[in-house]
Order: sequence, then C-alpha cells, then structure tokens
Amino acid sequence: MQKKTIINVGSINVDHVYRVPYFVKPGETLPTISYQRVLGGKGANQSVALARAGEKVRHVGAIGEDHRWILAELSQAGVAVDDVTVAAVPTGHALIQVDDKAENCILLYPGANQALALDTIGAVFKTAEPDSWVLFQNEMPNLGEMIVLAKAAGAKVAVNPAPFDKAAKDVPFDKIDLLIVNDIEAEELTASLLGGDGQALTRLCPLVIITRGTKGAVCYASGENIEVPAFAVEAVDTTGAGDTFVGYVLSSLASGMNIAKAMQRASAASALAVTKPGASVAIPTSAEVQAFLDKQNEA
Repeated sequence: MQKKTIINVGSINVDHVYRVPYFVKPGETLPTISYQRVLGGKGANQSVALARAGEKVRHVGAIGEDHRWILAELSQAGVAVDDVTVAAVPTGHALIQVDDKAENCILLYPGANQALALDTIGAVFKTAEPDSWVLFQNEMPNLGEMIVLAKAAGAKVAVNPAPFDKAAKDVPFDKIDLLIVNDIEAEELTASLLGGDGQALTRLCPLVIITRGTKGAVCYASGENIEVPAFAVEAVDTTGAGDTFVGYVLSSLASGMNIAKAMQRASAASALAVTKPGASVAIPTSAEVQAFLDKQNEA
C-alpha cells in the first residue's frame, strides 16, 4: 500500500529538562541533578514519533528566530518542515522537572505556537492527499476551526486534545475520525458531555482510544472493546510517552494494521520511550520497537 503523507498541526517547543530528587516547593531553592535542552512540544514529539514509526509526515507549526536549529533537528528525524513558519516572537518553551519516581511537572510558555494564522493552515490542508490523515493536539489556537477546515478538505482527522481544557470540550466531535485521550481526559469528557463511562465517547467519535498509563490502553469502536496491557519496564522519564503512543498508533492504523496490533505496537514504543530521559530524543525507531516486540513474544 502506497503510504500517504500525514499532516500534523502542532506545537514546537524547546524543553528545558531538570532532574530533581523531588518537585520544588514554594519558597524553596532546589539544586538540580542534571539539565538538558531538547526539542519538545506535543506536536513536534508526535511528528518525530510518526517519522520514526516509518511514516511520511509534514509538520505545520511555528518557531521564533531564536531557535532555527529546530528545523534541522526535525528534518534529521525525517519530518518535512516546509510548512513550519518562522515568527517574530520567541519559540515556545517548557520548564520540566523530572523527579526520582520518573514523574514530571511542566511549566509551559506557548510563544510562537500561538502565532500561526488560520488561513495559512487552511491553505496547507488544500494540498493534502485525498483521504489522508491530519493530526491535532491542543497546544495550538483555533482547534475547532482547524478540525472543520481539515474535514472540509477531505482529510481523516485524528485528535489528541491535550493539554485538556474548555476548548477541548468544545471541538466538533462529529468531524473527528479518531479520538485519543488519557483516562483522566476521558472521565472529564464523559462527565461533562455524556454522563457515562469511556465507551459513551463513541457517541461523540466512532473510534476512541483511551491510554491508562501502567494499566495499558483500551479502544472503543463499533460496539467492540479492545484492551491492550502495558509493558513492564523500568521508567526513567515519562515525558513524551503519550506522544510516542499517539504517533505510533496513528502510524499503525494508517498503514492498515488492525486496532489491537496497532495499540500493542504503540504501547511497546511508549514503553521504550520511558526508559530514556527526554521527550523527542527518547522516541524509538520502528526497528527498535519491532525488536522489543519480538523479544516479548519469545519470553
């Protein structure tokens, strides 16, 4: 099957990652164990995951003049960057604390991610291949409007509405083909819009995948419930694990893989990602994921 290019409209950030014994308390000065400056942002992470999973991906986003090195890093990862705008505002960035339990705490500055014009995005959608996928997260403005434009251009729409806020509840769910949320987001959506459990989300979108951390993931589709357990690994840093899952599960579905196998592949990829520090730098290649799965099957 000829691969179609996936368009990902998403944030690009510079992640400043600090290893700490515990999250800093109000009024406290806490020396860090280590520091990394790496490419991040949910959008960029998911584009890198798609590329390392073997997909052709165009990233639509914005950076500032201060961090043009990001273009080279995305390109090196296999992501097409012709649709990345260089704006007259600073690049978005995140201050990330990672503690001894591999949990993270993030302070986010949106920066240039808020500078991308809606008409620019709409023009990109008009160049999409017929029936190809467009992916969105919720770190960019005008999420609902972008979804409408993508659907009007004939694309299939995948949405990972994180970070979750009021805007994420107001999107046109009837125009979404694949909704990926974590268990907390699923609870908030069902409580506020449906008053039911996770399966009720299929009343909003025909294909729903809910990630549940160490409990694995569940998919609701056409009255069918598919559960995939998480792989047991020693976590070093959970930053970007969800983005890795999103990129790999969309890659697998776009390649024609059935849902259960797509979720298993994505779970393996996110398991490998948490064994290394950082977000995009920790995302494994397709070959690494396959080797991990082969080893698990032999055990």
